Amino acid sequence: MKAILALADGTVFHGRALGTIGETTGEVVFNTSMTGYQEILTDPSYRGEIVTMTYPQIGNYGINPEDVESVRPHLAGFVVKEACAFPSNWRSTMSLSAYLLENKIVGIEGIDTRALVRHIRDRGAQTGIISSVDLDVQSLIAKATAAPTLVGRDLVQEVTCEKPYDWKEGSWSLEAGYAQQTTAGAYRVIAYDFGIKRNILRNLVERNCSVTVVPATTPAAEVLKMQPDGVFLSNGPGDPEPITYAQDAIRDLLGKVPVFGICLGHQLLALALGARTYKLKFGHRGGNQPVRRGTGSNVEITSQNHGFAVDAATLGDQATVTHINLNDNTVEGLSHNSVPAFSVQYHPEASPGPHDARYLFDQFIEMMEQHKTGKR
Repeated sequence: MKAILALADGTVFHGRALGTIGETTGEVVFNTSMTGYQEILTDPSYRGEIVTMTYPQIGNYGINPEDVESVRPHLAGFVVKEACAFPSNWRSTMSLSAYLLENKIVGIEGIDTRALVRHIRDRGAQTGIISSVDLDVQSLIAKATAAPTLVGRDLVQEVTCEKPYDWKEGSWSLEAGYAQQTTAGAYRVIAYDFGIKRNILRNLVERNCSVTVVPATTPAAEVLKMQPDGVFLSNGPGDPEPITYAQDAIRDLLGKVPVFGICLGHQLLALALGARTYKLKFGHRGGNQPVRRGTGSNVEITSQNHGFAVDAATLGDQATVTHINLNDNTVEGLSHNSVPAFSVQYHPEASPGPHDARYLFDQFIEMMEQHKTGKR
């Protein structure tokens, strides 16, 4: 069945329907990862976005129940050059197209994804629409133009959990054939769910943490009543500036308990310190982003997914920039100068992506240990 992808600036791509027959709008972005499409589909940070995969064939190894990062896909739509109809992998339980259909995700295949990505890089990310029910080009352009942008929207409320829950699962083990479970840990961590990925929780559990996930709107006083050894600020979708309730909570937590933030959590920590954020032209999304740690020559290849960044010039003297993106010199990490708190813009838990930055979880453990023993 025919499908059309139309951008707000009038650019149109004709292709074939993929997944659910229907219509969807969102900000059209691209991800440069060669693998990990299942983790990308289920990453809540993609809420409100139509994701384009730059690798030409997606779905080669199918879908399995272990490699999901949340309860279901959250992205607005999916764009690929070619969806593999016959996956080959011993862990696969269904095809990509069947998974999209099951989760009511509208997609499109058969378009020139290289041309689309070049257009986004030149013109910037913008709203778009995928439709397999309305094939009138002018109608679709009008709908794309009228669709809301990500700026100023609180998308966290659409992906956060409704009530607190405990997480006890470690990483899936190839040797064991299942995920390790834990019942108790030496460190009590409260994780704010702004759209949290499961592999973050798995990494904390593997490092002897007892993890409780709480809704994004949980006040600091409620968190402190749980007597945590540390607080984690998760990734999440969209613009961080409207998430004022989280910024207020972070301000109340700083200096009372160690804090570690990733992605949106990094941006919210910066905002809580009085800094500002801004929208990137087309964002950083992929598993091959080079980041320099400190001022030396230590470089990490990182997994990233964000469309906003922290303005280094507005940080003031409360925090120090610790990591820099080598592609565009944007801020990739910061550390508070007087209290135990730090954050990174990228994803040390990967899924998908390299494992260069997993030391940051160990850094969080060390920070909690020092805080517990009064050595900070």
